[in-house]
Amino acid sequence: MLNFSRLKIGFILASLLIFFYIFIGNFNFVSKYKIFLDKKVNLGLDLQGGSYLLLEIDINPLLIKKTQEKYNDIKKIFDEKKFDYKNLIFSNNKIQFELKNLNQKDDAINLINRAGKDNVFLNNNLENTKKDFVYRIEKNLIVVQFSDDYIKNLKKDTINQSIEIVRKRVDQLGTKEPSIQQKGDNRIIVELPGLSDPSNFKNILGKTAQLNFKFLKSNSIDKDNIGFEKIKNKADGSFIEVEKKLIVSGENLIDAQPGFERDTNQSIVSFKFDSVGAKKFANATKDNVGRPLAIILDNEILSSPVIREPILTGSGQISGGFSVEEANQLAVLLRAGALPAPMKIIEERTVGADLGEDSIRYGLISFITGFLLVFVYMIYAYKLLGFFANISLLLNVVILISILTLFGSTLTLPGIAGIILTVGMAIDTNVIIFERAKEELKIEKSNIIAFDMAYKKSLLTIIDSNLTTFIAGIILFYLGSGPIKGFAITLCVGLVTSFFTAFTVNRLMVGKYVKNNKDKLISF
Repeated sequence: MLNFSRLKIGFILASLLIFFYIFIGNFNFVSKYKIFLDKKVNLGLDLQGGSYLLLEIDINPLLIKKTQEKYNDIKKIFDEKKFDYKNLIFSNNKIQFELKNLNQKDDAINLINRAGKDNVFLNNNLENTKKDFVYRIEKNLIVVQFSDDYIKNLKKDTINQSIEIVRKRVDQLGTKEPSIQQKGDNRIIVELPGLSDPSNFKNILGKTAQLNFKFLKSNSIDKDNIGFEKIKNKADGSFIEVEKKLIVSGENLIDAQPGFERDTNQSIVSFKFDSVGAKKFANATKDNVGRPLAIILDNEILSSPVIREPILTGSGQISGGFSVEEANQLAVLLRAGALPAPMKIIEERTVGADLGEDSIRYGLISFITGFLLVFVYMIYAYKLLGFFANISLLLNVVILISILTLFGSTLTLPGIAGIILTVGMAIDTNVIIFERAKEELKIEKSNIIAFDMAYKKSLLTIIDSNLTTFIAGIILFYLGSGPIKGFAITLCVGLVTSFFTAFTVNRLMVGKYVKNNKDKLISF
């Protein structure tokens, strides 16, 4: 194992040069030179300071919305089929109605199943049925409500969708390396490194940005039998009646940009629908020329322009007395998408840059102290071979930082702890090899054969110890949260790099030394 071809030696040296080139790019003094990569290891919240936000999602408004949608579907199909019923109402996430004729129970079930896309299952005890809706019958009263499985899946989908939308909103504002992760069933942790004033983010993250288009009530006749609702007007605070029927929503938006209205020079937001939204918008405006259309954001009417002519292009503009900043924020929110449910900030912390600098300083002191102690011990215990091990240890740290740089990883204080632990693991590998070499030299006169056998016999032991630690690191990564993940990443990468340096760089140096002193006594 001590023999290296020229090709292998060239590969090792070339790899070290590449890693060193990537490693150097992390230092500020080389940033002015364009020959280096524009990549650095990003510092986490605990190292460079920043803001920490804990968000909580309220699922109840979404449940009410889903119940209302189902209510609208049931009412519409009952009226279309002229079904004989009375007192159809919904409250507390339940829908109930009375049958005028108990013999129509089966007909009611069939119609409910056809209403919308939700599945309904007959269950008199309201047990968990793995269906979207369950219902019970009490004489002539039928009560419909969400199943437990449906609510559980809705919560899961809502939190996943909310995380993606929060990430889009943060990305739209250009924050580098944010950490966004789930906590519990209905909470999201957002860490924004380097951001000391999160007020702008709080304004954006806290808004649902649910955009809807509905017609204002023009008369008391409800053609679609859906009803009317009162919504607050942003301009004067009054409440205006609008149809419950949704024309098109922000889900069909594909773009939104801030701008200025030509005549008044007021800030506006221009929007554009996808093909589905454009078709809905075109049909609605074509059939309702002369009617005012309410543009509703988060249950507040921004404006209600009158349709002068059919809008067939699928694009339009929103005005509402915005400032330039408000128009920019609204455009960001609409591009990122609407949150499926309201979200509020329940905890906020700011980590100062001074505290982050202290963490870096103490982390470096710990690393340098540990490294020096290991360095001195290796020289004392193994003389020149210990010096070779120390060189490979330095290169191991360089390679580890380079790999983290390539993947754009974020380095946290636990990550520094992982690097320090890697130093110990890397030296442990060399200690196993050198101790095995001592044993081989007692029974073997040839230095070359003794060291060759030492590397071969210690290989399985080193793989076994590193593999078990590597598996533990993977488990920590998948089951742990942010800081634990950072520790797990540096630990796993460090194990791989320490194995590489021990069996390539260190073995190359030891092999050259042993071959040049094959007839001499090698002292430890």
